[in-house]
Amino acid sequence: MLTFLTLGPEGSNHDFVLRRYLAAHGVADHRARISLIDDFHEGARALKAGKADFMLQCAVHPQAAAVTGGYRKEVFVVDAFISPSRPMALLRARAPRKEVAHIAAVQPATQSYADLSAWSTIVHETTVSEVGRGLVDGRYAAGIAFSALADEHPGVFEVVEDIGAVCDAWIMYGVRPVDGGQAIVWTGSPVSSLYGAAGD
Repeated sequence: MLTFLTLGPEGSNHDFVLRRYLAAHGVADHRARISLIDDFHEGARALKAGKADFMLQCAVHPQAAAVTGGYRKEVFVVDAFISPSRPMALLRARAPRKEVAHIAAVQPATQSYADLSAWSTIVHETTVSEVGRGLVDGRYAAGIAFSALADEHPGVFEVVEDIGAVCDAWIMYGVRPVDGGQAIVWTGSPVSSLYGAAGD
């Protein structure tokens, strides 16, 4: 059985996209085990130690450059693809506690998705899921979280701005390089037709 690592918790964007990726490759549940981690350095060390086979990371995650460069001799990029995220929104608590009314939270990669200027303090969380947890716990007055949170807690949050699904680049790491020193390009990809049309 292959072990795939990615950032938790369960239901995170990383978990969501990894499951879609495995389904697209036809990797059935009985052939793959997903293990959720708290930190990509932890995951890279697990790959090096032979405790896992692959690891998925969003290319815009703050640790992406450190993982790609810092472990380049033992952990290799073996695939890259694009995928939409779970739909997101800038949510605001309808009745925030006075002491947190000035605080909004984001996962750093999502900070530019919406205007946060109405809040004087911006807290960075490790995942979009953690932002949602902080909103539910009353630690923040607002935050960029999964849109479903408003439906799961009717009357508690209002949607300030609907962001929707964001298409990001994703990196799959493994312990055996696959490039052979050459660029690996999907020449039959949807964008290929755009390149061909440019020459007409």
